[in-house]
Amino acid sequence: MNTDSKNLSNSASKEDNDEIDLMALLFAILRGWKVIVFFAVLGLVIGVLYSRYVNPTFKSDALIQIEENSKGVAALGADISELIGSEVSKAQAEAELIRSRMILEPVVNLLHLRIRLSDPNIGALDRIKSNSTDTQINKPEGVSLKTEDGEVQVSQFNVSREYLNQPFTLTRSATGFVLSNGFDDFKGQFGKAHQFRGTEGQIQITVNDLPAGGYPINITKQSLQITTEQINSALSVVEKGKQTGIIQLSMTGANQQQTSLILRQIVLSYIDQNQSRGSEETTKTISFMETQIPALKKKLEDSEAIFNEFRKKYGTIDVGKEAELLLTENSQIDAQLNELKLKKADLTTYYTEEHPLVIQINEQLAVLNDRKNEIDDTIAGLPEIQREFLQLSADSTINREIYLTLLKNYEQLKIVKAGQIGFARIIDLPISTYRAIAPKKLQIIILATLLGAMLGTMLVLLKNMLRNVVKDPERIEAKTGVPVVATIPRSPLLTRLRRNKKAPNRLLAYVDNNSLSYEAIKSLRTNLMFGMPVQGRAGQRAKVILITGESPGVGKSFISSNLTEVFAQLDKKVLIIDADMRLGELHKTFSMSQDNGLADYLSQDTTHLSRDNSEVSKIVATQDANSLASFIHPTGIDNIDFMPRGQHPRNPASLLANGSFDHLMTELNLHYDYIIIDSPPILAASDAMILAQHADKVLMVTRYDDSIEGQLVYAVNQMNKANIQVDGIILNDVQQGIMSKYSYHYSYAYGNNN
Repeated sequence: MNTDSKNLSNSASKEDNDEIDLMALLFAILRGWKVIVFFAVLGLVIGVLYSRYVNPTFKSDALIQIEENSKGVAALGADISELIGSEVSKAQAEAELIRSRMILEPVVNLLHLRIRLSDPNIGALDRIKSNSTDTQINKPEGVSLKTEDGEVQVSQFNVSREYLNQPFTLTRSATGFVLSNGFDDFKGQFGKAHQFRGTEGQIQITVNDLPAGGYPINITKQSLQITTEQINSALSVVEKGKQTGIIQLSMTGANQQQTSLILRQIVLSYIDQNQSRGSEETTKTISFMETQIPALKKKLEDSEAIFNEFRKKYGTIDVGKEAELLLTENSQIDAQLNELKLKKADLTTYYTEEHPLVIQINEQLAVLNDRKNEIDDTIAGLPEIQREFLQLSADSTINREIYLTLLKNYEQLKIVKAGQIGFARIIDLPISTYRAIAPKKLQIIILATLLGAMLGTMLVLLKNMLRNVVKDPERIEAKTGVPVVATIPRSPLLTRLRRNKKAPNRLLAYVDNNSLSYEAIKSLRTNLMFGMPVQGRAGQRAKVILITGESPGVGKSFISSNLTEVFAQLDKKVLIIDADMRLGELHKTFSMSQDNGLADYLSQDTTHLSRDNSEVSKIVATQDANSLASFIHPTGIDNIDFMPRGQHPRNPASLLANGSFDHLMTELNLHYDYIIIDSPPILAASDAMILAQHADKVLMVTRYDDSIEGQLVYAVNQMNKANIQVDGIILNDVQQGIMSKYSYHYSYAYGNNN
């Protein structure tokens, strides 16, 4: 075979192994369907209980529009607005402002949100039974909570800092109420404000009503920080869309009416604060203008009087074109200087000299003053009368323009103040829909069921990984080096009978003789017949078969008893020995007693065993009660004798190794065609290694999908270390069906269904 062919073969083998691994994983999940279903049902139950335990959650929404901020300084003119720059309120900044204590604290105080009432008598079972529980209602009048024995009403509860976040208990008394914190008891009357002094500070409380019958109610005064954090955890403030200026406020809570009320007050608190902020700026600007207008008017009147006197004295002067241009420019500079000085004066009412806007105006003033000085130097060369005329005319014109501009802006700001509404307006106030948004019971139940099924699947896979059980005969042969000589299917009928623990064990021939299990036992018999020597050990008639297992519960007694029965069908004399002197139960299969068995024989006085074989043969033939025959019992089944385990000895392994068992086997080999020995498990005791010295065939039974693969391999290795060859492995209790990947190993078998 060339290299390419080898590569293709290896690749195909690898793909086949991968497919087998995936199939094994799938069938492992299918075999663990009971575990998966259990956890799915458990998840379903938990989901149902949780959906009933959690109170319904309601939601309220509101919309606010953030408009362009029209500040009072904008009324000073376009030039100033351009200089200062238009400041537009950012929606994100306003969203954070809504979450601040400046906005939330008035709401907390108005609705007494720091007072927390709870009913300690409501437990988890009560919440599950009722599906929802009453929650406290906060109103400007006070806080209330309904209970099964009445309603709690508290209109005031203030405590010192030391008592914040500490629980108190309110109970009704004969004369009013009792307030207790575990150390102090304060008594008061309903409807009256009380002030108590405790060990840690002052307490002010007004209780209007309490449940009857001494029904306790827990009351706590929370700190402002905790209360605002709780509000913010339930409050969502986001801009709707991108740069739309529309802020959406959403709030969730256990009571629809309460949630809508709190959100409404938050919106109103923000709008009030926003309006106050806008009108305050306008008021400051108007106040500044009112102080400047009289001074500018007086200055204008003085400049006009001086200019009129000059004209009367000198008459009209014809100013040259150059002088007129210089005068015009100088006038413009003076106007700009005065406007900048006015702006600076206005800005210094809000900012310091170090503010960037003030620094910018100072720089512009310096540039204009430099230019004015140049023009003044030029005008200085004009005739004195013309220069004075120009100066007085310019002063009069500038003062008039400044005065008229300021007066116009003043009147405009008065109109703006009258219509001041702030830059935020309410679009939608919250309304109560009374539609619960949570819990979404169907989704919770489905999700809990899926999570439970996933957990069950993970446990099945984890168990499959950690507990590598015996399944694949080919894998067993590869791991142990021992051939699997038979796979015995499970007998459904026998399995149903065994569910009744009081029912005796039965042979397949009398319970399910048409089953695949019985046919598999016969196939094992055929395998052993052709695989064993024609004659037993030298000088022996019997062929000895040792049946053992790696651990208890693998079904070795089931295999031994049924294999004995099918050998007896060949008209062969068969003896079955229960060599498990500790826990053997073969006597139950044959409905016999365990007394007078192997342990009793090995424990008796063995001096008579030294007699010659002919004498022992006579004893067996005559069935003397003190001879070997007294420990071997007929089963009532043709050709089958049975030696039970006997009374439990203290040292079974020592009894097997002292030579008595050797003598026993020597005698028995002369009288039986087949001797089947049911031995203890290899990993539980060393008896099997001793018994195997007398066997022609050593077979190890392992249980499908139950025995641990590592234990089986270890048991085979232990036998090999003792120089004992395990001749074959019997895979017992193989379950046939679509969930079993390896069911094809026995699917060819069939029974007599006629």
